Order: sequence, then structure tokens, then C-alpha cells
Amino acid sequence: MENTYLLSAFKTISFIYDVITYPVYLILQQPWNKKQKSQRMKSKITVLDDNTILIKTLSTFSPNHLALVKDKIDTLYKVFQYSVNKYSESRCLGTREVLAEEDEVQPNGRIFKKYVMGDYKWMTYKDVDNASDYFGNALISLGQKHKENIAIFAETRAEWMISVQGCFKQNIPVVTLYATLGEEAIAHGINETEVSIVITSHDLLPKFKNILKLTPRVKTLIYMEDQLTKTNTSGFKDDVEIISFKSILQRGSEYTVTDRNLPIPSDIAIIMYTSGSTGVPKGVNLTHTNLIATLKAFNDAIQIDPEEDVFMGYLPLAHVFELLGELACLLCGIRIGYSTPLTMIDTSSKIKRGTKGDASILKPTVITAVPLILDRIYKGINEKVSSGTTLQKTLFKFAFEYKKKWIERGFQTPLLDTLVFKKTSALLGGRVRFILCGGAPLSPETHTLIKICVCGVVQQGYGLTETSSCGSGMSQDDMSTGRVGAPLTVNDFMLVSWEEASYRITDKPYPRGELIIGGENISPGYYKNPEKTKEEFFERDGQWWFKTGDIGQLESDGSIKIIDRKKDLVKLQGGEYVSLGKVESQLKTCPVVDNICIYGSSFHMYTIALVVPNRNHLVDMARKLNIENINELSSEELFSIKILQKAVLDELAAHGRKNKLERFEIPTAIILCIDVWTPDNNLVTAAFKLKRREIYAKYKTQIDNLYES
Repeated sequence: MENTYLLSAFKTISFIYDVITYPVYLILQQPWNKKQKSQRMKSKITVLDDNTILIKTLSTFSPNHLALVKDKIDTLYKVFQYSVNKYSESRCLGTREVLAEEDEVQPNGRIFKKYVMGDYKWMTYKDVDNASDYFGNALISLGQKHKENIAIFAETRAEWMISVQGCFKQNIPVVTLYATLGEEAIAHGINETEVSIVITSHDLLPKFKNILKLTPRVKTLIYMEDQLTKTNTSGFKDDVEIISFKSILQRGSEYTVTDRNLPIPSDIAIIMYTSGSTGVPKGVNLTHTNLIATLKAFNDAIQIDPEEDVFMGYLPLAHVFELLGELACLLCGIRIGYSTPLTMIDTSSKIKRGTKGDASILKPTVITAVPLILDRIYKGINEKVSSGTTLQKTLFKFAFEYKKKWIERGFQTPLLDTLVFKKTSALLGGRVRFILCGGAPLSPETHTLIKICVCGVVQQGYGLTETSSCGSGMSQDDMSTGRVGAPLTVNDFMLVSWEEASYRITDKPYPRGELIIGGENISPGYYKNPEKTKEEFFERDGQWWFKTGDIGQLESDGSIKIIDRKKDLVKLQGGEYVSLGKVESQLKTCPVVDNICIYGSSFHMYTIALVVPNRNHLVDMARKLNIENINELSSEELFSIKILQKAVLDELAAHGRKNKLERFEIPTAIILCIDVWTPDNNLVTAAFKLKRREIYAKYKTQIDNLYES
């Protein structure tokens, strides 16, 4: 009853406030302009034949795009020199000081190592230019040849960017390897590209004691130092030289390269190994032309200010999305402060209690994100709200729905942002004004919550390694969710009917089919893999195209919605097609789910959900079911309780129905997985995409037992 009175009071106060402020906000904010921009036509559509639609963007070129063309800046070497000349003394790359590592006793008596951290220390554009010069010089002094490959196997940090810029200056193609790859995958990439020098880090160097046995060509390891701990370089093969990053810079400062060999646009800049969600990782050749095209497109899609904006880099630089995002920032004079998932926010696992995470110190205005990161923020906010008092929950729910209503009408809610959502936006430093999200589909629920609670503009994009991370992107004016926008300015899309799954360009009300992307951003193909290149790439009408394998839906305003993936489609015994990725994207926002993988088979009538549950939510469910001695049960004991499994399955089913899943799409059985899926245990990629083959193999016995029962 008290809640009803409170809610009535909130509604009454807000109604009076709306009546008083509506005319003012209407004049100042002009919401009709925002709605018109959001609803404008974004693509030009041409029907090529009975099975194919051509989709071209209606967006225009930005000043930076035009400047690159006018000044003939056609390689990444020229891009950075352009920035250095323009922003020489401005801040460029920032690294946070780690002052000490201390023991912190947890409430349960366990002791964790935590960092005591200082401020960010910055290098100017000129500093980075000099350091990258020295790095490139040193590589040549070590015997590295122009156009011969070198590998970077390291975490995202300033030294990574300095290294790659040094390689661009010497026309040395860089092989990028995820820091979370297993030893065999690392060895495969190194051996296939015939690398003799590998750039790594203090934390990853010990891995090479085993990897070097599999990589006989490697003769030099360059490692980026730790701020606190001296690196142990003993116990390695005698014929392998191990050199610190600082020593390399010193060596390069004393060496002059006489035979300068600058890259040309068609030269390979990066050989980027895909994260391998299926099979062995493939090396994707990316030329300077490819990457320059994406830089142009990114600058056309976003508006950034070198005076005000700060970018926080934390995603793997071995991922083309993060690399191009950071290079786009450098082109525009934006400073980049580096972080890690372990130190990003005040409650991150390596931050000492009572001290600040990186976001609170850096106060970024722009970040890139993958859906998994935003899903975690979504669940974190929901858990925080759920643990609050009745008054707090009632107020938050009212404020959330109130703001949602007004932003859908094109208005902003400055007073509510200050009174209610200031705390949630402070999670990422309080100044983030837009988030670029890619790597996988972002659920509308997560998209909406992040827009309301954290950052007003969340731009979802779509691209692949083979398209240099470029493809389509939402405009900053787009108020919709669940879509990836129109093609970007440097590429076109084709939508091609896929008869097998009944996706056709003649479908009403929206044409559907496989997305094919063509343009200057398309990779020339896979490294040393002409068969796979011929299978996935082709030329048409003088343009190079890539078959994405993703199913797109063309919306009425020319935007694209990703609705399926060829490889994720399973035909059940009853003849129904189930899109595994679609079901997962709907169910992963269920509060009890931390991660989920759906398994289906043509030999059975239903699917199975493999769920990594949210432990706190699961314990709450167990209490409501009156399960005894919860705190004394191990995860294995808790997860095996039949009535709890059924409760989770019922909650999943209810969530699926709420999100309009078909009856046959909703899992009929469930496996609660004890292990968290991480890149370290090889169950997800470095970009946190599911590795279905590995997950299915790990839980094969349990899957088989469920079907047999």
C-alpha cells in the first residue's frame, strides 16, 4: 500500500513538472528535429535481379575523410605523420601508474592481491612518434627485413600501439594474435607467417617456454615490462634472444636506418588472425588501403572533438574493431588512456577497496564495447537496484520508465539525469557521451538500459575482420534499438535470397537474405589459403565482395537488422529451423543467465540450454524454494538440485515467451555449467563469442544423457 502511495506521489509531482517545463523543453530541445533525423531514409535501394538487392548509403563524407583524399594520405604511416604534424604537443597515449600491489583480506578470510594505483602518465604525439621511430629502427638493426612478417602477442597497452606504428614506418606487416589464444593456436599463427621476431609482454613471456619448442623460426622475443616486477628471462632456449622494450627503444635511438622502405597502399599492413569460433584461426590479410577505408568510414559515422574527447582503450588491440577505433582517434587528435577489465571500474577485481578504477580517473567520453561488456553492466545495474530498499526500487523503476517515455519522444531529461542517473553514469567515469558497440548483436533491452542509465548515445555497428571491421553503423541521431544501421560510406551491401531457410528479398514487409559486403575495405583474402579465399570472396562489377554468412533484414528506412546466421541455423527433427544465435541473444538478458549456449540436433525435437548461471540470482531462487544449507553447498551440489534446475528452466521459458520466441525455439532441457566460460579455458573467443564446438565437446556427455532421458 505504501508503494502505491509513493508511486502516486511521484506521478503527481512529475505531471506538474511536465506541465510547467514542457513548453520550455519543446523550444530548447526541438524534439521534432531529432525524430525527423532518426526516421530519415538512410539507404538507396536497387533491385539487381530476382535474388539480389543492392544497398548504398545516403550518408555524406566528413571533413576528415575529404582531407585524407585531398592530401593523398593513403597509408597508415602517412596517417600518423599527418596527426603528429597537426597535434605534435597534444596528449596521445596514457598509462596509469601502478604504485604497489598489496594483500587485501576478504570477508570470507581469503587474501587477494590488489593494486594501489596513481594517475595517468601521458606521452605526446611527438613522444609516440619518436618512440615508434626508435622501435622501427631497432627491428631493422636486429635483421628484420621490410615486408617480412613480425608478430605481436600482447595485451592492449601503449607499447602495443608504439610497436605497430614502428612497423608501419618500416613497411613490416604485423601478425596480430589474441593474448588469450592457446599455445597451439599461437604456434600455428607464428609458423604459418614465418615470423622470427615476436613482441610480447611480461605476463605472457612465460608462455613461450613451451611455444618456442613448436616455433623453430623464432629467434627474438621483445617483451613489454611490468611496472612493479622484474621480468624473469631465465629458462628459455639458448638460441633465442630476449630483449626488454626499453632496451629496444634505446637501441633504436642509437641506430639509423639508411634504406628507408615506406609502404604503398596495396602493401599488407596487418595479418589478423580471427578468433576462431569454428576451427583453426585464419589469417586475414589487411592492406593499407583496407584500413584507410575504414578510418574514412569511422570518421563519417562519428563526431569527435580533439579538445574535449578522451578514449578509453581496453578491448584487445589484436581485434580489428579496437585497432581501427584507436587509429581513428589518433587521426583526429584524440588522446587514448589505457585500461584493463581488471582495473576499469572502482569494483574491478584488481582495484584495492576504497580506491578508484581507471574510468573514475580517466573520465573517458568515448569507448568501444562488445555486447558482453554492456550485458554485464546491464545485469550489474539490475542487481544493484534489486538489492535496494522498496523505496529505491520504486523510485528507480518510475524514473527509468519516465525517461524512456520522453527519450522516445525525442526529449532529454536533464533534471532526472542529475537526481537519479548520475550514479549509474559514474560507473564509467560520468562523462561518456557515446559508446560504439560491435562484435555481436546487442539486445534491445541492454541497448535501452545503457542509453538511459549510462550514456545517451549507443551506436551499434556491424563488420567483420574480413571487412576491416567496417560494414554498417547506426547514425548518432538514430533512436532505434536492435539494428546495425545503414552501410557506411566506403562500402555497399548486397542482400541475396537464401532459399534453404526461406529468407528471400521478396519477403513482406521486409526483404531478407544473406549480407554480402563490397568495397575498398574488403580484405584481398586469407593468408596462404587460396581455397578458402575463393570460397568466401568474389569480384562483381569491378568490386571485391565478401560473403558474411549473416542474414540481414532490410528495414523501411534503409537500415539493416541482423536476424540470423547461416552457421547458427539448426533444423530440428520436426522440420522447424532454430537460429541458435537469435535464441541466445533473447535469453541472455534473463537475470539468472550470465552466459548461455543453445544446442540443437536434427535427430531430436527440442533444444537444450547450457547456462552459466548468475550465482547471486541462483541463490535467491534456492532460498525461495526453501532449499536448506545453501551456503554450505558447493557449486556442483547446488547446480545439480533438480527443483532448482526446473525453476531456472521455467524462468528461461517465461523470459523467452515474453521476448516472443516461438514454442519450438524455447529450450526444453537445461544444463547448469559450473565453469565460467572465458578465453583462458577456450570456450569463448577473445571477443567473447561462443566457441560452439568446444562447448559442445566439453558438455557432450551431459547433452547425450539429457536426450537419452
